[in-house]
Amino acid sequence: MDISLRALAVLPLLPPAWVVFQIVSNETGANDETTSSVGAQLLGFWALGMLGYIGTYRLIPSIKFYMLKRGICGKDLGKKGTKSENDDVPEALGIVPGAIFLICLIFCLVGFAANHPSKLLDLNSALLSICFMLFLGFTDDVLEWPWRYKLFLPSVASLPLLCCYEGSTSVVVPIPLRSYLMNDGHLTSFGRLLCYIVVVDENADGSIVNLGLFYLVYMGLLAVFCTNAINIHAGINGLEVGQSYIIGCAVLVHNLMEIQAESLSRENHVFSAMIMLSFLGVSLALLRHNWYPASVFVGDTYCYFAGMTFAVVGISGHFSKTLLLFFIPQVINFLWSTPQLFKFVPCPKHRLPKFNAKTGLMEPSKINGGKTNMTLINLFLLLLGPMTEQQLCIALLAFQTLCCAFGLYIRYNLAQLVFD
Repeated sequence: MDISLRALAVLPLLPPAWVVFQIVSNETGANDETTSSVGAQLLGFWALGMLGYIGTYRLIPSIKFYMLKRGICGKDLGKKGTKSENDDVPEALGIVPGAIFLICLIFCLVGFAANHPSKLLDLNSALLSICFMLFLGFTDDVLEWPWRYKLFLPSVASLPLLCCYEGSTSVVVPIPLRSYLMNDGHLTSFGRLLCYIVVVDENADGSIVNLGLFYLVYMGLLAVFCTNAINIHAGINGLEVGQSYIIGCAVLVHNLMEIQAESLSRENHVFSAMIMLSFLGVSLALLRHNWYPASVFVGDTYCYFAGMTFAVVGISGHFSKTLLLFFIPQVINFLWSTPQLFKFVPCPKHRLPKFNAKTGLMEPSKINGGKTNMTLINLFLLLLGPMTEQQLCIALLAFQTLCCAFGLYIRYNLAQLVFD
C-alpha cells in the first residue's frame, strides 16, 4: 500500500478523532470526576487500539509462514493469466487480528469494569460471542462448513448476548403509521389484531409497540445477517476488511456523537466505542497486508469475526436499527443476490468478477446461459465498465463511505421527521 493510499485509509478515522478531541477538551475543566473520566477512558481505548494495530501488523508476517507450512493457503482467482496465478497465498489470516482484538478487550475489561461495573456481564458475553464466531470462521476456512451451519451457528453464538440483554424490547412506531394502530384514543381493528402477538401501548397513543420475544428473535437474525452479509460481499483484495473498517468508523462516530450529547444511553455507547477502537486498530493493520496485491487472505475467519463484532455493539449498545443504516451496500448486495442464493438462478461456488489477462481489467463474470452473476461487485462493473481490481475496490469502498455518511444523516436529521 503506497503512501497516498495509506493517507486515504486514515481519512475515515479523522471524524471520530475530532469528536474525541472535542469531548476531552470540553471535559478538561469539568469538576465532576465521573463525567471527566469518560474522555480519559476514550484516550485509553484509543491507545489500546494503536497497540492492537502494531501487534497485528508485526505478527501477520510470522503467522502467514506457518499457514503456508500447514497448507492453509489458496490461489488468487483474480490473477489468472498472470505470473502470480500459481502463487500460494496464506489464508485465514483473520485469526491474527481476531486474537489480538480479544487480548485488547481483556485489558479493556480491567479499566472499563472499574468505571462501569454494571456492564461487566455485557463485556464477558461479548467476548464469548466473538470468540465463538472467530473459532467457527477458522474451522470453516479449514473444513469448509456447509451453508446450513453458517446460517445456524451465528444464532447460537448470539445467545450469550441475548441472555444478558437488559434493554427495551419496544420499538417506536413512525408517526405516519400510528393512526393504523390507534384512532381517537382507541385501538383500531388492526391494532386489536396486533395485540394478539405483541403489546400496543395505549397510554402512549400507539406510538410504542412492545415486541417482546420477537425483538430477541430479530436481534438473533441480526447476528446472522451481519456475519454473512460481509462474507458474501467479498472476493477482491481489500474489500472484506475495507468495508468492515469503514462501517466500524461510522459506528464509532455515532457512539462519540451520543457520548458528546450526553444521551441517556451514554454508558452503552462508551462500551461500544471501547470495542470499536480495538477493532479498527487490528482491521487497519490487516488491511495493509490484504490490500492489492494481497500478501494474505482474510478468509471466513475475519468475515465472521467482524460481523459478530458489529452485532455485539449493535445489541449491547442498544442501537441495532441504526447499525443497519451502515449496512446499506450489504443489504443491496443481499437483495440483488437473492435469486442466486435461493437457487432460483444457478449459483456457482465462486461469483467473483472475471480477470481479463489481455487488458489487465476486471470484467463481470457470467453463469451458464450468459447471465451475469448477481453480486454488487459485478453490478458495479456492468454500470461503470471494466476496471482494475484496485480501482474496483476503491469504487466499492467509496460507495460504502457515502452510504455510511447517508446513514448518519438519516439518523440525525431525517429520523426527526417520522419519530418524535
